[in-house]
Parts: sequence; C-alpha cells; structure tokens
Amino acid sequence: MGQVLDELYATIVDRRDNPRPGSYTAHLFSAGEDERLKKVGEEAMEVILAAKGQGDERLTSEVADLFYHVLVMLAARGLTLADVEAELVRRRR
Repeated sequence: MGQVLDELYATIVDRRDNPRPGSYTAHLFSAGEDERLKKVGEEAMEVILAAKGQGDERLTSEVADLFYHVLVMLAARGLTLADVEAELVRRRR
C-alpha cells in the first residue's frame, strides 16, 4: 500500500505545483485551506457513517476518499508521508 500512497502523493504535489484546468486536486489547492479542511471533515464523517451502517465495500471507498483528502491537506502544508511515518515510528517506541 505504501507505493500506491507514495504515487498518489506525488500526483497531488504535481497538481499543486502544475495546476491543470479541470483538475479536482488543483481546485482544492486554489480553493484555500478552509475548503480543504472542510473536505477532510466531510470525508471523516462519511467514514464514520459507512463504518456504522454500510458494507465493507462502501467503507473501503470512503476510507480511500479520506486518505486522498488528508494527503492533499498534508501537501498544502508542505508535509510528506515520510513525516507521518516518522511520527508513527516515534510513537512505536
């Protein structure tokens, strides 16, 4: 899964640095922090609702959406997956 997240993150950073017309990711960067954070909150709520009363396929889909929006949020702040991984390693000790 790490490779897929790395590739997705690289695509997100590319859309941040080289916006393309019609790109949803580029739109999120141009829309500003409040819009990006709103999307993270919405997706988190959808994960909770899917976990509570929907099937595994729906839950998996919602978690993927949440991962995507969290990666956009990280990229907007200049943080990377390596930063998150380092924090997880630190907590494991």
